Amino acid sequence: MSNIVILVGSVRKNGNTVRLAQSFAEGAEEHNNVEIVSVADYNMKPCIGCNSCFTREGNQCFQSDDMVQIYEKLRNSDIVVIASPVYFYSISAQLKAIVDRLHTPMRNTFHIKKLGLLLVGAAELPNLFDPILMQYQMVLDFFKLESIGTVLVRGVKDIGDIENSTALEEAYELGASI
Repeated sequence: MSNIVILVGSVRKNGNTVRLAQSFAEGAEEHNNVEIVSVADYNMKPCIGCNSCFTREGNQCFQSDDMVQIYEKLRNSDIVVIASPVYFYSISAQLKAIVDRLHTPMRNTFHIKKLGLLLVGAAELPNLFDPILMQYQMVLDFFKLESIGTVLVRGVKDIGDIENSTALEEAYELGASI
């Protein structure tokens, strides 16, 4: 049994990305502990690249915000799943702020072994997800993580559009495979 944290980067409370993450969680909950973390519920400041976390006690950031809670969730995770809407060929700004704040030696205390990716985009472009997939692969390689897989959904814009695709079943099956 693994501890899985799903970081949802959408600010839409009942949007397509949230629904995709929920479907994944439903499948994964059969054999794992799963927590969905909506980054919109946290007050996060962006990394300013000062590197003070490299010298501060406990590698804590000098900024006082909710990232401390996210660090704790990640510290206790075996698997992290990134779920994001795609804006201008990237993950959401809220989620990117969290990813950037992992530029800290504190990440060396995490026990994360696997990573997954759930993406939702409105466009139908064949290369819509390529920039994110390149970054995903670089993270896997750098941290020597195993990919649990990806679910990439194109042509989903308005709330509820995802209900008309096979993506929810695909996400459920990916979750159940863990």
